[in-house]
Amino acid sequence: MIEVANLTTAYKKKKVLDDVSIMIDKEEKCALIGRNGAGKSTFIHSLLNLLPITNGKILINGIDHKRNEWKKHVAYLPEKFQLYPHLTGEENLRFFASLNTSKIDEKRIEEILKLVHLWEARNVKSKQYSKGMLQRLGLGIMLYYDAKILILDEPTSGLDPMGRADILSILRSLHDKTILLSSHHLDEVKQLCTHIAYLENGKITKYSIAEFESIFMGEGKR
Repeated sequence: MIEVANLTTAYKKKKVLDDVSIMIDKEEKCALIGRNGAGKSTFIHSLLNLLPITNGKILINGIDHKRNEWKKHVAYLPEKFQLYPHLTGEENLRFFASLNTSKIDEKRIEEILKLVHLWEARNVKSKQYSKGMLQRLGLGIMLYYDAKILILDEPTSGLDPMGRADILSILRSLHDKTILLSSHHLDEVKQLCTHIAYLENGKITKYSIAEFESIFMGEGKR
């Protein structure tokens, strides 16, 4: 579903990603991890064609990422998702849903709000939402489009333990999705993901969860 070959990205003449190649298969759940500044966001933004790449090729569902057709297969949740505080949760969802379609799917709106546990709070203005509720609303907006590939940048960042648990529970329920998410929390990764893409010194190496634990956990690497 996501194929990266010989990807190189530089920032101010310094290589951030250096000849990276990785494959993420259909319905795989893969975590992108690495130290702060390792280039996780750069990798995600390169996939989404938000940053220019110096060299390499990226295919998303078999489509070159420089062509717009790949966008219908992908939904992206950035670390900081901008919502409209004066709108209710449901109004926010409706607004973003309307950007890609001329007709709102009423049944889908209800399904999504229930999935992200916001049905009872659907008529509350989002400025009154907690951080966890805002993150679930952002996730709901992303899920409305029913894309097969989900890319999430630090989806539990800044959340309390209950908020993190809510997000992980929702993501675990998405059995038919291919998921790539960046995270600093190995405990969350182990609950959700099948694989880890470890980014270090501009290189990415992919491991199964068991392989990663066997190689790194005893050495104290995070």
